[in-house]
Amino acid sequence: MKRKVLLIEPNYKNKYPPMGLMKIATYYRRCGDDVRFFKGDLNDFAARLFCEKFYDSIKDFRLGRYFHDLIKYIQTGKYLWLTKFEENLPEIFNNPENQARLHNFRLEYREKNFPKFDVICITTLFTFYWEKIIQTINDAKKFCEPDGKIFVGGIAATIHPDEIFYETGIQPLTGLLDKPGMLDKNNNDIIDELPLDYSILNEIDYEYPASNAYFGYMTRGCVRKCKFCAVPKLEPEYKNYVSIKNQIQYTKDKFGARKDLLLMDNNLLASKNFDEIIDEIIECGFRKGAKFKPSNDYEIAIKNLKEGYNFRGYIRKIIKLYDKILERLPEKQSGEFYNLREKRGLLYAETATVENIFKFDEIFRPLFETYTKLKSVVRYVDFNQGLDARLVNDKRMKKLSELNIKPLRIAFDHYEQREIYCNAIKLAAKYGIKDMSNYLLYNFLDKPEELYKRIKINIDLCEELGINIYSFPMKFHPLDDPKFFKNRDYIGIHWNKKFIRAIQAILNSTKGKIGRGREFFEEAFGRNLKEFKKLLWMPETFIIFRRKYDAELRARLAYKYNDNSENNCDLANEWWLEFSSISSRKLSIAKKIISDNDFSDIHENDVDISHLLSYYKITRTD
Repeated sequence: MKRKVLLIEPNYKNKYPPMGLMKIATYYRRCGDDVRFFKGDLNDFAARLFCEKFYDSIKDFRLGRYFHDLIKYIQTGKYLWLTKFEENLPEIFNNPENQARLHNFRLEYREKNFPKFDVICITTLFTFYWEKIIQTINDAKKFCEPDGKIFVGGIAATIHPDEIFYETGIQPLTGLLDKPGMLDKNNNDIIDELPLDYSILNEIDYEYPASNAYFGYMTRGCVRKCKFCAVPKLEPEYKNYVSIKNQIQYTKDKFGARKDLLLMDNNLLASKNFDEIIDEIIECGFRKGAKFKPSNDYEIAIKNLKEGYNFRGYIRKIIKLYDKILERLPEKQSGEFYNLREKRGLLYAETATVENIFKFDEIFRPLFETYTKLKSVVRYVDFNQGLDARLVNDKRMKKLSELNIKPLRIAFDHYEQREIYCNAIKLAAKYGIKDMSNYLLYNFLDKPEELYKRIKINIDLCEELGINIYSFPMKFHPLDDPKFFKNRDYIGIHWNKKFIRAIQAILNSTKGKIGRGREFFEEAFGRNLKEFKKLLWMPETFIIFRRKYDAELRARLAYKYNDNSENNCDLANEWWLEFSSISSRKLSIAKKIISDNDFSDIHENDVDISHLLSYYKITRTD
């Protein structure tokens, strides 16, 4: 018997698609089940399901134009959302049976009597999304059949299964789905080894920033046991080699070729099969200088529709392709094309049919081939989780250089490892790898000045070696501390709230990353440690709008900064003069207040301290 399966990713922002759910989608489709993927607010999803039921009872494709209005009516019960429907399709709207159906769907929605699924699988990501995760799991229960199953897995579920059970009543699956029978007792498929179902990404509106890539692992786990890292819990056993050649070929044949290869390995260099892994990546088409020619998305979508594979996903894909070509057509031709789609009910994914898509093929295919240029572009490999600098040597770096790597990510978590890190970077440059990146852990056991020194090392290396290094400072959050795993409030032993906020304010202006360029670095972080420490204590508004508030900086940049706005001032240096000249006793009192970074309700009787703190109350809009 075919089961209705719902795969859910909570409504948080994330860069990469949910690989676990993509494998589970493959698993359930192999079982012959009806699989559906959703990311977002489940209340919106429930309203959409009711509207789909309404459409199924009418089967009039003209309803597509008013589909989103009907969703709003189901959610709110407000008649205004039905006015366009009533005016333009009175023969449908005025039918008593249709009105009764809409009214009943509205009541069912209000009473949370949502359409049901036999199996629901929910993924979880980082623990600081805790509230959204818990809300999603509890909301998902309303979609489950009385004898149905709800599976919860992923990072947060593996790290804190007992907490999830306490707040939801659902006992999560922890770790990897790497054994037979984990979802169905009599099924011997090992889900973690299955290829990913990329088609589910067509079912949602959310667009992952990294999507045009093969995603995978060629090792599992890590030989290190770093205190700040969750990998020992998530993947406790190190696996030296996981072949991805067959998965890549399957993806290419089924869903179309992907431009890049994004590997999520936690410590690739620890593998005893390192050379074999690199050779396989080369065999898969990622040798240095390799290029990629995109697949024909339309051909892939039509092929999968003919095979009956994921109708929902590929109907949405086809409609998006229609819309894309519509924008490229000359005005007269675009009008004709739109009218032809309208006559066949192919304007909206909600009401389009596979049959009409096939009939429309003779019209659309020539347009698609004429207005779509499939150009070859360079393709890259990205070892996304970073390489262990402690395991880099000349031989391994030479082997890595056989790949089209961009960027090469090398971990630089601790200042004490600077010599090891610099050696790894220099070896990469020696073998022609010019584009690099790393995450710089801070707020752990490090001191603020050590973050500055690590960034400066990267600036110096860029100049010395003629390379590009993008640094991404990454704030540490404890995953197992009951006070902090649900939020982002943890403050490291050498940090305080003001210092953390200062780094975040600086990174706001750099969009979270620091590239090569000494002048840019020195403006953002200071020319030396003394200036950096000054920035840490500086009022946030002065950090964000340095050029407006700092006359000294404006003078230094006068050759390229010619804004003589009358709003410019020198409050930053006025603040610094007071900060530097106030007595040590009073400064100590002020620093305690500043460290908490909360200036909303300060009652300080001392005139000097009160005036110094007044600078911190200046907001961005002042």
